[in-house]
Amino acid sequence: MALARDALWENGHDESVEVNQRALIDKVLARYSGEFTVFRELLQNSDDAGSQAVEIRFETKGYLERQKLEEGGHTGTVINGIDGAAAVVSSNGRPKQVLPDLKTTLVHQWSFKNNGMVFRDEDWNRLKKIAEGNPDEEKIGAFGVGFYSLFSVTENPFVTSGGQWMGFHWKGDQLVARRGTVPSTTQDPSPFTEDPWTTFAMTLREPTPIPPAFDFTRFLSSSITFMAHLRTISVFFDDKRLAHLTKAPGVPKELGLPKGLRSRSDGGIMNVKGVRVSPLHIRAEVMRWVYSVGTTKPPPLPPKPVKAPLTSTAASGGFFSSLFSSLTANRAASTTSAPPPPPVEVVKVPEINLEEISESNVVLAIWSAEVDVKIDKKMAGELYRSTKKNVPPRVRVDLIYTGKAEYDESVKEDEKYPYATGSVFQGLRADLEGTGSAHVFIGHATAQTTGIGGHMATRFIPTVERESIDLVDRTVAIWNKELLYVGGFLARAAYNIELENVREAWNGAIDKTKPASRPEPEVQTWLRNRALHALRFFTFHASTPSSTVSQLLQEAFFACGQNQPFPIISSAGVRNASDVRLPDPMFAAFLKDLPVLPDEVTTGAKLMVDVLHARKLLKDITFVDVLQELRSRPLAEDEAVACLKWWIALQTSGELANPIPVRTEFLNAAVLSTGTPGGADEKIIPLSSIQTFMNLRQMGSIIPVDGPLPSHLLPLSVSRHLDHDSVSSVFPWRDLTVMDWLRHITTPTLMALDPEHDLTRSSPWAERVLTALGRAWPSLGKPHQTEIVELLKSVPCVPTTLGMKCPEQAYFSNVDIFHDLPIIQLSVIQVKGNLEKVLQTLGVRKHVELQLVFDRMIKTGDWTIADLTKYLVTVQSTLSTVELNRLSQTAAFPREDDSPMTTERKKPIRYRASELYEPLDVFRQMKLPILDWGTQPKWRNSSDEAKFLYKLGLRRFPLIETLVDLAAGEDAVVRPLALKYILDNYASRYSDFDPGAFGNRAFIPTKDGGLGRISEVYANVEWEKLKFKVVDQNLRGDALTKLKIAEHPSTTSLISFLGKTPPKTEQEAREWFGVLAGRISAFSPLELQKMSQLPIVPVKAPGPGSSPDRLLPPSQCYFAGTSEAQFHSKLFVFIDFGSRANGFLSACGTKHEPTVDEIAQIILANPRKFYDLAEGRENFLLELRNLAVNRRNLPSSTITRMKRSPMLLASRRVKKAKVAKKADENVADWDEEDWDYEYDLRRSDQIVVADDTNSYQQFGDSIFSAPQEDLLEGFYVELGCPRLSSLAREDYKTTSEVVGSRIASETRSLILQRLPLFLHEHTHEKPQVSYGWLNTGNNFRVKTFGKLTVTKSIKYEGKQLSQVREASAVARKDEYGGPIQLWLAGNAQVDMYEVATSLCRLLFKTPRVNDALLFMTILSTDLKALKRRGYNVDRILRQQQAEREAVIAKEKASSTTLVSDNILAPSGAVPGTFPAIPNNPSEKTLLEAPAPPSETTQEIVKRDQLPSATIQANTWQNLKERFGRPESILSGFRGSTPKPSTGLPPGSSPTITPLSNISSNIETAIKACKEEKSDLLRNRQQMQMVKESLNEGYCDVSGHVRNLEKAGSMANIPVFIAPDALQTFGAANTPDSQKKQDFFAIKRDALARFIHVVQPLCEIYKLPPKSMHVFYDLGGELIAFNRDGSIYLNLRFYEAWHDAQVKAGDLSTAYISWFFTLAHEIAHNLVQPHNSEHEFYFSAICEQYLIPLSRLLAPSS
Repeated sequence: MALARDALWENGHDESVEVNQRALIDKVLARYSGEFTVFRELLQNSDDAGSQAVEIRFETKGYLERQKLEEGGHTGTVINGIDGAAAVVSSNGRPKQVLPDLKTTLVHQWSFKNNGMVFRDEDWNRLKKIAEGNPDEEKIGAFGVGFYSLFSVTENPFVTSGGQWMGFHWKGDQLVARRGTVPSTTQDPSPFTEDPWTTFAMTLREPTPIPPAFDFTRFLSSSITFMAHLRTISVFFDDKRLAHLTKAPGVPKELGLPKGLRSRSDGGIMNVKGVRVSPLHIRAEVMRWVYSVGTTKPPPLPPKPVKAPLTSTAASGGFFSSLFSSLTANRAASTTSAPPPPPVEVVKVPEINLEEISESNVVLAIWSAEVDVKIDKKMAGELYRSTKKNVPPRVRVDLIYTGKAEYDESVKEDEKYPYATGSVFQGLRADLEGTGSAHVFIGHATAQTTGIGGHMATRFIPTVERESIDLVDRTVAIWNKELLYVGGFLARAAYNIELENVREAWNGAIDKTKPASRPEPEVQTWLRNRALHALRFFTFHASTPSSTVSQLLQEAFFACGQNQPFPIISSAGVRNASDVRLPDPMFAAFLKDLPVLPDEVTTGAKLMVDVLHARKLLKDITFVDVLQELRSRPLAEDEAVACLKWWIALQTSGELANPIPVRTEFLNAAVLSTGTPGGADEKIIPLSSIQTFMNLRQMGSIIPVDGPLPSHLLPLSVSRHLDHDSVSSVFPWRDLTVMDWLRHITTPTLMALDPEHDLTRSSPWAERVLTALGRAWPSLGKPHQTEIVELLKSVPCVPTTLGMKCPEQAYFSNVDIFHDLPIIQLSVIQVKGNLEKVLQTLGVRKHVELQLVFDRMIKTGDWTIADLTKYLVTVQSTLSTVELNRLSQTAAFPREDDSPMTTERKKPIRYRASELYEPLDVFRQMKLPILDWGTQPKWRNSSDEAKFLYKLGLRRFPLIETLVDLAAGEDAVVRPLALKYILDNYASRYSDFDPGAFGNRAFIPTKDGGLGRISEVYANVEWEKLKFKVVDQNLRGDALTKLKIAEHPSTTSLISFLGKTPPKTEQEAREWFGVLAGRISAFSPLELQKMSQLPIVPVKAPGPGSSPDRLLPPSQCYFAGTSEAQFHSKLFVFIDFGSRANGFLSACGTKHEPTVDEIAQIILANPRKFYDLAEGRENFLLELRNLAVNRRNLPSSTITRMKRSPMLLASRRVKKAKVAKKADENVADWDEEDWDYEYDLRRSDQIVVADDTNSYQQFGDSIFSAPQEDLLEGFYVELGCPRLSSLAREDYKTTSEVVGSRIASETRSLILQRLPLFLHEHTHEKPQVSYGWLNTGNNFRVKTFGKLTVTKSIKYEGKQLSQVREASAVARKDEYGGPIQLWLAGNAQVDMYEVATSLCRLLFKTPRVNDALLFMTILSTDLKALKRRGYNVDRILRQQQAEREAVIAKEKASSTTLVSDNILAPSGAVPGTFPAIPNNPSEKTLLEAPAPPSETTQEIVKRDQLPSATIQANTWQNLKERFGRPESILSGFRGSTPKPSTGLPPGSSPTITPLSNISSNIETAIKACKEEKSDLLRNRQQMQMVKESLNEGYCDVSGHVRNLEKAGSMANIPVFIAPDALQTFGAANTPDSQKKQDFFAIKRDALARFIHVVQPLCEIYKLPPKSMHVFYDLGGELIAFNRDGSIYLNLRFYEAWHDAQVKAGDLSTAYISWFFTLAHEIAHNLVQPHNSEHEFYFSAICEQYLIPLSRLLAPSS
């Protein structure tokens, strides 16, 4: 194709590309959207030409005509100098001119003149070329389209310069330039002759009024500011000069680079070398005529504050962020948008002289940054391509910064003007409100605003229309962003320098003699306003049209000083922002020294403050700040009140998550100062020392506040301003109690220093204290009262007639028994009420002390016990508890019938009242010590004297311990009386009697006349048989209940009893076990288990005698029955003690027959003895079969022992003696009757399982083999017996191959033809390779050799056995893959049995003999005979026909194959393999290997679904034929393409995974299904979906963002719905809850049918009922998905595919479809991605549950 193109190019011809120049210029001009575009471009060109002056003229038609007349020599008088102006004659007769309306008078021509460098030839040439800009890098013009802006107003611009001219005119759509020379003759009166001006004359396309005069003048005043050369601009209307602007730059001042600011830009291109500031003076002379026109631009309104950008976290953290990260507080500004400004009406001014000239001036400070440019060649080339200019080596960035004073002057100047327009310099004034009046200048103003308060000018590269900065072009954007960094740097430098000046002024105004002082308030206000002005000036508002500009400037503003402090004005002057805090009124009253932002700054520069706060340069007041100031100085009382109120408000707000440590820090830092500062009464009190505070409302009326108060008390001058409840809840302080105060005033040091307040010396103070205690006494708790008594009882604080006495030494005034007692004497109050209670509690006495009474009365012997008791009764109300206790401990009472008096004193021994009983007969009979009351008066237990003695401890009844001691004593008379007293008084006095407490005392009468302990006596007489004690039969009924005698012994005691004294005879055992049988339910399982191991069963020894000689545990005995007659009776012990006793033994573990494990243990103990007792092989095999059947019940330890024990029966063939003559013959040819068998017991590793008939025929006489029963063979294999097939090895020897053998070809075709039929009939095991794989390519090869010799060998018990024979057919395959090869012997007829046997070994893992016979029959029988025998031969014939048709179709298709198909065909593809899975699961596989021609379409679908080496091919073929399936559904389950098959599953090893492992994994997948807990599913978390389309796969859920929300449930299955689907049910304003009800109402029947289909499938898979979910959406390809084990099915697909059939009664198709869907989703519980592993488990799940599915389908099929 390339050669053909070159040849065509040589024969072609060139044609020019035409451009519609008019359309091109129109399109260029369409991009110029700004105002005054023509003048902006011409001004820039003039400045580039070095022009010093510019004249702009607006000329009317009349003025132009008069000019022509003057040029033509007309000498007439012209009265009207301005077109549209009327001539009016004044009073003096002279004409007066009336000026026209500038807003309506039409002009016909614009003229623009500059005195710069005249045009050169290259300039003239470039003028007529579009898009060829000025290549001078020092010039602003870049694109070469600025001149063509003239065509926006004129059709024929005319340019003159340097004596030459050029005019432009149109010829159709093409622009033509004509050039000539201006005549230079002196006679030529043309103004163009020798004219030093370059003039652009523009005859307007349509006459129009001049641009708004005032706005135009203001535009010019802004434009001249940054012009490099331009100094004056004049504007004329005809011959009237409307405005004249003059610019005069001043001398610049070098400032150097501010320290710490990063001068190099982020990209490294720009490097600031210096900063200077230059004054600039601009003078404007403007006719009032211009002001009278007004402005079309209203004064801009300040935008409402915009929320400052925040970082990812809170701007400055919380109040406690410096201490506790868990406590945070955020500050954020509100976000609002500014409404459009209202129209501004032009204010009419009074008539004035419009020709009067108004002069105004402005002085600006131009801050400039000199920048070196360093750029690499690649970027320089890219910039040259974009601008056609070389990159300048240095650039300058200018910024207008208007200081506070200049700004105020300009505002005042605006106020002078009587017009609403304001000053023409208003556009140069600082834009502090962010109205967008500060622009970016690229020579002249662009539409791009800076976002800060001043204009900025530099060599930005603009867009073509020069309206904004180009930030789109990649290279240009880098240049412009680097310049924006310099702009931000310059702004930061100006701000830092201005703030440094403010700092110096502030420090200079401070009185040096007072270091902590501040400037005067007026000076502070002036400096704060100056700093506020700078902060507002450099506040970054959103810029327009590109907001990126202000964002980049702001980023550079902060980034250039990222590691330097940010200066800002504060209450303490200019400080670093990190040291300044945002004001908070809560702290203002007590944080006096902390620098904070002044209020005027926070409100006046709110946006900048928010930005600084968001950038963490400004922070809120933190707890650390509070602590620092509190530690630095003590707080005055009012400050302390404010500080404590703040803390109370903070903690009660709930902001503190962990307030205790924070409060500790606060209290440790705060210090309070009371009294006069510096005076004698000044006290410094740390708040950490405060422990109490006084509640004045409660304690103020009790405690004398003018007396001494504790030092730990919060001063009353502070606490009286605080709320009591708040203080108590916030601070760890407690209320000051009376006890606190009392402890303080009783301190010895305090009393010694202050005699006036000494409680022991000052009676008035003691009286005040006692009075205070009297007022407080009712409110004091008992503990406090007791503490007060303890505190004062030894203090002489009670005024008495004998002086200050201790309370216990004083008496009340009513005590008159003796006259020498100290009586209370108070001067002010009376002793009554609470005061009396206080004194009485303190110990002041109301009676004489008992000891004194005893000394003066009892010891004289004048009073009897009755007299003494009577006196004590009369004064008992005055006795204290101590006195009563002392009286109860005094031995003052005699005993009846006491021992005789002593010879010395002749006085009776006295006892305490608690040692005696009241004088009653019952106690006398029981010989208890009783009180000797006497005969007069008679004892009455209801008298006051008796009650008083009871109070002193006189006993009214014996203790239960005493009675038990009496009942267990030696006195036979007292014993029954004591027991009777217990029983009689049980309900009233001894109901809590606990016999267990007297377990060691024998006091219970027994049946045998003795006494027994409560724990060894029982009520049930049956226990007498077991030799237990039984209670006396006279104690029946409630006596047993009262004494709590047990009915039966405890199970523990019974077990102990049996263990120590088991029954000795069978009769005794029968009785004992019969009694114990009634208590079986009382034993716990653990106790029964313990008794099962106790030797308690007497067993007779075998032999003629009958006496027992041994004891066995119940678990080792068995009940006599049918088993006893068998040979087990020789091995086990059988017993019978009767039905009742046997019931007890059964509970203890005696069984009716031995368990399998027990039999196994007997065998393992002595296998040969067991064999002998079994009396032969048959009985022993019977036991082995029993073990095999129940082997799952055997413990693992037993199985391990069985593997190592010689307990397995094996046999070996032995030739009979009569056939010895055949010894030379081949052993394999011997008949069965020629052999005998010998048997032996051997270990499992010494026995082989004869699963290879041919090998067994050859080596059966050399090996011991397992019994040939399936049950026993499986059992032997599990115990470790190897299979004979695993031991056998075949080696083949062949002669030369017979190439092209017809037998080989026919045999291969025959096998491939009949193999599907064989596999169809073979159902008990899956083949190791599929039919599809065999039928593909060379995977199955048949070869013929001259002769085949097979050497079969095995290694058995260290010996190598081998046999050599000839064979007619053998099949072989490489160990790790490769094709299957069938070798045939050419010297013999092919034996189909050998063919079948050889192939079955490779097709199946464990082939059977019948498999080879079946395969041989199918191979050796013709198809018609097979059909007669019931085989499905028609299917094979249809398959052959389909293969032939497929070959013909392929040949026809090859003639129409596209070239691209050949290109896309894979090279070197191996037939029968599949392309690899792409790396990206979402990519579509483009190439697929062609299916083998012998497979049908159904088989191709089946093979694509499942790995060929893992799934039995005919299983899926039969399923497809029987059940069918919609092709769309089958395609939805393909997922990714399987990996290449090499005979083994992808990624697998030669070892085949056991089916048990696969089943276990499937069970895990089923159990992993679970219920969805959430009612809202967001963004498909962890979902796997099944797509309808095969082309896209169903792994990619990244683009699926639809959510689901729960709509309800049906039949306990949750139903979800997509939000967009929900909106289709009900009206727009219908609540979602009602829409969900409407959804159920409409979809109820379909849902019910769908759930009816799904529920049986869930039962098949045994899925948890709550793991199934239904959802509904409006579109998409989601059939189902699995979300973390929860399965979701789409109702929409069910309705589209199956609902009609289900409604008609046909459920089979729906069952099959959703059966596969569920299997696919269950497999995702094991494998998430769609790969071969997922396909493997999907197939395995389907296969495992296929039979239950067939049962479900059976009725409908």
